[in-house]
Amino acid sequence: MPNSKLILWSITASLAGFLFGFDTVVISGAEQTIQQLWNLSSTQHGIAISIALWGTVAGALIGGWPTEQFGRQRTLLLIGIFYLSSALGSAFAPDLYSFMIARFIGGVGVGISTVAAPLYIAEISPAKHRGKLAGMFQFNIVFGILVAYLSNSSLSEIGENAWRWMLGVEVLPSCIFTILCFWLPESPRWLISHGGRKKEAVAVFRLVSPDSSTPDLEKLANEIELNLKETEQQELRFFSTQLKFPILLAFLIAFFNQLSGINAILYFAPRIFSLTGLEQSAALLQSIGIGVTNLVFTFIGLWLIDRLGRRQLLTIGCFG
Repeated sequence: MPNSKLILWSITASLAGFLFGFDTVVISGAEQTIQQLWNLSSTQHGIAISIALWGTVAGALIGGWPTEQFGRQRTLLLIGIFYLSSALGSAFAPDLYSFMIARFIGGVGVGISTVAAPLYIAEISPAKHRGKLAGMFQFNIVFGILVAYLSNSSLSEIGENAWRWMLGVEVLPSCIFTILCFWLPESPRWLISHGGRKKEAVAVFRLVSPDSSTPDLEKLANEIELNLKETEQQELRFFSTQLKFPILLAFLIAFFNQLSGINAILYFAPRIFSLTGLEQSAALLQSIGIGVTNLVFTFIGLWLIDRLGRRQLLTIGCFG
């Protein structure tokens, strides 16, 4: 069983995943009102609702840079600021363009979080707990999706500005996440790779594994330092012949995940259920079932990840 500090730090970092899921899906309760409010054509509406995804693409592309340059902890703090700014900007947006800018900022936060949060959790976790703890990020994504559906349903009847409350309520978890990030230690691997700060890295390892002896922790830090030096000497490139096959597989897994059309369901679930004849409030309530299904099977995946292994789960997922 991992110690309490490791669990707390992993939960804190994985809250970026909760905000990812919440920010992605919360728009589903507001999108129909937004279309009517600003008299949007189908094209304008599609761009306005999908703008966060464009921000996610941008954030994922640049996410490695701040994570490496400024450290994992500072990048997670930056992500919290992005989410907070996006929630406030979306809730108080006076027009379409300011709304789109705010949503784009949130999307950038989502994209960067997909790089920084799992990386941070993996780097502070002992190998025997790494699968479960890193999986908390994915769990929090689907938990955030479920909470967004629940929140939208709860706020749907409070008046004409209900959509602003739906989007603005994200301020609360964003503030909690941002504040908690101040207490996160830096990743030991980043400390070693930037200035060879092995003493600081060992201090973090000691907090993570208090039962381990100092020589063992120093040996671990030395192994990381040696591995980093070997990587630099070999000058391994990401897009290399040696790595092309696993990179292609990783790309295709993510590609088909999105091509399945799941985002269209997540973004427009209430509208889809409304088209079946349900009233708006019932459609919002029905959408919660999607979030529950997501959550249940994520629980199953987390339970199986260290039992079946990553490859077997990927194979099962690919059949799905």
